[in-house]
Amino acid sequence: MSQKERELEQQLLGKLQDLKYAYRTDLRTRAALEANFREKFNQLNHVTLTDSEFARLLEKIITSDTFEAAKKLRSKETLFRDDGTPLDYTLVNITEWCKNTFEVVNQLKMGTQDSYHRYDVMLLLNGVPVVQIELKKKDVAPQVAMQQIVDYKNDPGNGYTNTLLAFVQLFVVSNGSSTHYFANNRAEHFSFNADERYLPIYQFADRSNAKIRELNKFADAFLQKCTLAEMIGRYMVLLETEKRLMMMRPYQIYAVKAIVDSIAQNAGNGFIWHTTGSGKTLTSFKASTLLRDNEQIDKCIFVVDRKDLDRQTREEFNRFQAGSVEENTNTGRLVRRLLSTDNADKVIVTTIQKLALALSGGGRAEYEGQLAPLRDKRIVFIFDECHRSQFGDNHKAIKGYFPNSQLFGFTGTPIFDENARYIQVKGEEARYQTTEDIFQTQLHAYTISHAIDDGNVLKFHVDYYKPDGEDARRGQDEPPLKRSVIAKILQKHDTATAGRRFNAILATASINDAIEYYDLFQQLQAEQQGADPVFRPLNIAAVFSPPGSVSAEARQIQEDLPQESADNQVDPESKKEVLARIISDYNAQYGTNHKLSEFDAYYQDVQKRIKDQQWPNKDYPHNKKIDLVIVVDMLLTGFDSKYLNTLYLDKKLQYHGLIQAMSRTNRILNGTKPYGNILDFRSQQDAVDKAITRFSNGGDAESTRKIWLVEEAPEVIDKLRQAVERVTKFMEFNGLNAEPSEVLNLEGDAARIQFIKVFKDVQRYTTQLEQYTDLEDHQRNEIKTILPPEDLQAYRGVYVETARALKARKDTPDSETQADAEDLDFELVLFASAIIDYDYIMTLLAKSSAQETPEQQRVTREKLLSLIEGDAKFMDEREEIRAYILGLPTDKKLTDTELWQGYEAFKASRNAEEVTTIAQAHGLKPQALLQFVDRTLQRLIFDSQALRDLLAPLDLGWKARKRKEEDLMGDLVLVLRRRAEGRDIAGLEAYEQ
Repeated sequence: MSQKERELEQQLLGKLQDLKYAYRTDLRTRAALEANFREKFNQLNHVTLTDSEFARLLEKIITSDTFEAAKKLRSKETLFRDDGTPLDYTLVNITEWCKNTFEVVNQLKMGTQDSYHRYDVMLLLNGVPVVQIELKKKDVAPQVAMQQIVDYKNDPGNGYTNTLLAFVQLFVVSNGSSTHYFANNRAEHFSFNADERYLPIYQFADRSNAKIRELNKFADAFLQKCTLAEMIGRYMVLLETEKRLMMMRPYQIYAVKAIVDSIAQNAGNGFIWHTTGSGKTLTSFKASTLLRDNEQIDKCIFVVDRKDLDRQTREEFNRFQAGSVEENTNTGRLVRRLLSTDNADKVIVTTIQKLALALSGGGRAEYEGQLAPLRDKRIVFIFDECHRSQFGDNHKAIKGYFPNSQLFGFTGTPIFDENARYIQVKGEEARYQTTEDIFQTQLHAYTISHAIDDGNVLKFHVDYYKPDGEDARRGQDEPPLKRSVIAKILQKHDTATAGRRFNAILATASINDAIEYYDLFQQLQAEQQGADPVFRPLNIAAVFSPPGSVSAEARQIQEDLPQESADNQVDPESKKEVLARIISDYNAQYGTNHKLSEFDAYYQDVQKRIKDQQWPNKDYPHNKKIDLVIVVDMLLTGFDSKYLNTLYLDKKLQYHGLIQAMSRTNRILNGTKPYGNILDFRSQQDAVDKAITRFSNGGDAESTRKIWLVEEAPEVIDKLRQAVERVTKFMEFNGLNAEPSEVLNLEGDAARIQFIKVFKDVQRYTTQLEQYTDLEDHQRNEIKTILPPEDLQAYRGVYVETARALKARKDTPDSETQADAEDLDFELVLFASAIIDYDYIMTLLAKSSAQETPEQQRVTREKLLSLIEGDAKFMDEREEIRAYILGLPTDKKLTDTELWQGYEAFKASRNAEEVTTIAQAHGLKPQALLQFVDRTLQRLIFDSQALRDLLAPLDLGWKARKRKEEDLMGDLVLVLRRRAEGRDIAGLEAYEQ
């Protein structure tokens, strides 16, 4: 621990004592920790456990399953005492969390059979460790600090699996000036994958969303005893279906508190303005579950306005707590659940349409008046996306039927005067109707500006179409020719979607337009493919609701799709026929069997396939994915996918409709997705500027544009130039020419670490510019002048090589730069191409084999090797791939199938040689070790007993066998990881330490 970290620790200990935590300097070992827990347990449960009873208690409660430990912390359990009598107990006071004892310990040494760690600061509730605080040096990225905790947890035999540390709920990481926290979880939910999709990480904020970063202020706001107890006991959610812990974000907590307080005070209606993508479902779920336990409330009804959202919301609720919400398959079932006094029916999810039918009787005598017994009950209605269907007779009917009800609405885009619907009120002057008219009071706001600042959603890059040719001669209000739009999409799609790593939506103005686009795409892509054999056509799908007579499900879907509903009134049979043809094409493309009469299943399959973009092509072939979906109204609200990053707009939108559509593209993924892409073909810059200003909740147009929109290309190009200059100066400072080949001549790890830091900015700005669809030719030339493409590729190669060496070195004990390497965020995902995969490699090799001379093949292979060496995906296999490619014959034509088979045989041979070498080094039979490796790869988890059996013939003592086992695992782990080829290897990761 550095001097700075020691000082920070002492300051924190002083602050926690000011907050009335008892500082326990005597608790520094596992034995002391357990003795203290025993004392607190006895006090809480009014019992004195014998030694044997306490041993059984520890055996019963300590588990390697983090989720099960979290449940035990919050529940009542039973222990049978020595005399056979049952003892019902809790580990902490779960009814009044503030009444637990709060203690702080530091430098706890947790020795176990297999590991020995020291932890900076631990907070104890009734002797149970619930918060671990790790203090770091300045400028250590939160992700790196998180990774170090992940590494601690993956250390074999770590205290998190077999001591009281199993109950840690939260981790806090701080360097004093920047503080983050995140929830503990099982290994499968608590790791960093190859795409660097990180764990949810938070910074605390006040009610106005201002960050609380400094550690002392964080302690005041978050670590106050009752506040911390409330956070753990009330605002952590245990996701039953995923066996995962989730911490609510600060704005979600404030919204829930506002709703609960409003109900307690019976203060009327209210609405929550939380931007799209901020997790409104979790917020409403937590509010609903708290109301389930509120005896003042008779029912809590969560109301959505479309069948797909009904199912989506129900599934989300049940994801948080299995079985918490049942499906209301029809109005009759909804009526029965509304009348039920069973607590399981206290929270109900339904559509507003179904609820309206229940209130009116739906024209059926058996429902008429059945809900009359509820008229005077206290019922809470929570409306999802309250900017939509609630402005009408349905809303009025609900309020009229239940005079004692309270209505709460969630919206990402409230209705203001500017974007209000025109309502004719009988007997009154016509007027506009806003969210405030209906829900009265804004209880909390978390706008897209806040979310962008927090890194919860992305900024936008908007490319406005510049008409040329025939389009330039069309009238100002005339839409561009569809052929022109398709030509631009085909030209820009690969750029916008980072080589089809992501996918896109094309929003059209009408169903007829969508049909015309669908047919024209088929035609123009076929033409282009005929003219250019290298052209890869986009996989196109289309969705629009069929006329309502198709099915009840389709009618419900259509009710809140105004354009589609209007379009379907004209020539409905023709639209049915076309949609049936589109579905038939889809079936042929994807091997499905959807029918028009079961449109909902087709619609769900399209949504799933959009999300399937997340899988690499080697795991899920590209021809099974969707590149572009043509829509009218559908998918422009309520649909989320991190791998959708582009919206093509050939449709006039404004205010909330425009923001909702744009927000389909801005879900956070990682560094490869720097922003959401909007390509507007309708000259809507004025509409975009107005919408941005309106939904920023304050601020002038210029400042809000800077928050919402990425920098213009010239600004990013200038940043790239400065980043390249920093690399040049760094190389010159080290006495080297600013050339990629010279990086390998840097002396010492400290210099190599600095290169990693300075070159990342170059790659980050390059990645950003590579997805700009509006670069002019002169700007592209300027970028090439700043850093020629061949130099960029070469730098990428030496970056990956340097990163590989440093990553290997950081695990070397007593390395001078071990600590610095541990604190380094390599961001390797920025150096992995979606285009260059094994299929790409084999296809390119096959083409060059068939068409080129031996010399041309050699040049092609060298270029290909340069690409592979600059791609982080192949970091552990680059030498293997290089050896295979350079060993291929140049006088023989090879197909991609033959190349694949050859590579598999080559790898098998190399792996067998490697394992044989390891076997000989450890005195084992090579064939036996090969079988062990194959079995491990089949299950992707080590079998400890099989390993002991393998070592048994060596007749070693326990300690010697343990050392031999660890040495053997150290030698095997790289082989196993490489051969696992990116599959889920959580079972292997624990042995990498």
